[in-house]
Amino acid sequence: MIPRYSRPDMVAIWSPETKFKIWYEIEAHACDAQADLGVIPRENADAVWKAKDVDFDVARIDEIEAVTKHDVIAFLTHLAEHVGSEEARFVHQGMTSSDVLDTCLNVQLVRSADILIKDMEGLLAALKKRAIEHKDTVRVGRSHGIHAEPTTMGLTFARFYAEMDRNLNRLKAAREEIATGAISGAVGTFANIDPAVEEHVCEKLGLKPEPISTQVIPRDRHAMFFAVLGVIASSIENVAIEIRHMQRTEVLEGAEFFSMGQKGSSAMPHKKNPVLTENLTGLARLVRSAVIPAMENVALWHERDISHSSVERAIGPDACVTLDFALARLTGVIDKMLVFPENMLDNMNKFPGLVMSQRVLLALTQAGVSREDAYVMVQRNALKVWEFRTDFREELLADGDVVKALGEEGINEKFNMDYHTKHVDTIFKRVFGE
Repeated sequence: MIPRYSRPDMVAIWSPETKFKIWYEIEAHACDAQADLGVIPRENADAVWKAKDVDFDVARIDEIEAVTKHDVIAFLTHLAEHVGSEEARFVHQGMTSSDVLDTCLNVQLVRSADILIKDMEGLLAALKKRAIEHKDTVRVGRSHGIHAEPTTMGLTFARFYAEMDRNLNRLKAAREEIATGAISGAVGTFANIDPAVEEHVCEKLGLKPEPISTQVIPRDRHAMFFAVLGVIASSIENVAIEIRHMQRTEVLEGAEFFSMGQKGSSAMPHKKNPVLTENLTGLARLVRSAVIPAMENVALWHERDISHSSVERAIGPDACVTLDFALARLTGVIDKMLVFPENMLDNMNKFPGLVMSQRVLLALTQAGVSREDAYVMVQRNALKVWEFRTDFREELLADGDVVKALGEEGINEKFNMDYHTKHVDTIFKRVFGE
């Protein structure tokens, strides 16, 4: 991913230097296990650890690969340059390249998941703080983009909190599912390597042995992992779209923080554009673009082909780096977001009282009017408000049929805003607990 949308800790996980260090650890731990089993001499296994503090030369490995056309062989050749060819002759004993590549990839995905989990915990904290702050800040709810009934800004934040909390649980499950390793040799039969080696390497790397692999770790695990990243990205966009709508000039119920010296447009100095949330919408598309290729990687020829390899070299770092950046950006947006309660009330009253139409409809049915007739009575008054911007309550009070059914006091009582917010505390307890 480009530096503009990257953070250093996540980028470091996917650097060539980190990759080769993980490859080295896999090979060194495998040598230890082989020595414990008496397959290779202990002194050869110990010799491999002489490279423990070595910074592997990426350029040198690339130089060797230009000749060998094989990245793992190039690395092993470079490792022997540090350890000594005689001392390194038992490295990779009974292993195949995928043992190194797949186990390394899963280590990187697990480490990435750990960062993403922390990111999500930070986002959840920001959403909870704003939800509590605006628990009773009344705003109009919208369906199809049209005024519906009153809600609160706190419920909007709480809704996003609950969604992200589900995503956090999904991510933890995806981390658990991807945390496997395989050191099982060609076609996964352990013919040339003892299963104890796999168990040892996985334990050292914080993984579980893959119950059954072919020459690769099954790619349904990776499909699940990237699918979860895609769902999280969609949830990020869900929040971003809400904020973008709120910042529209005609709405202006909330807005991204606009810092001193910030410029909104090269042409129009008055502009305050929702650039961060628009950016998040774009980043979400990038993360989701990894999902279908990851799913298509599940179907491989027989025990192994490498059609998945080029895909994962791209989507692994790109999806993880991008999502890490997006989560951090969204957390900052939520934390600094401006909220305008007065504009919320002004918007709700653009069509005075109209948001109470369902309550009047229900009251009429409870007063003995058929639902069909009650709907006609309410709608004919509501449409006047739409067309002439009159007051809905006044229209109802001038409608003899409605007054006959409810009485003036009954009509007035239906315009109490507290009616729509009486269960906010109950919803908050469901979302945040006591």
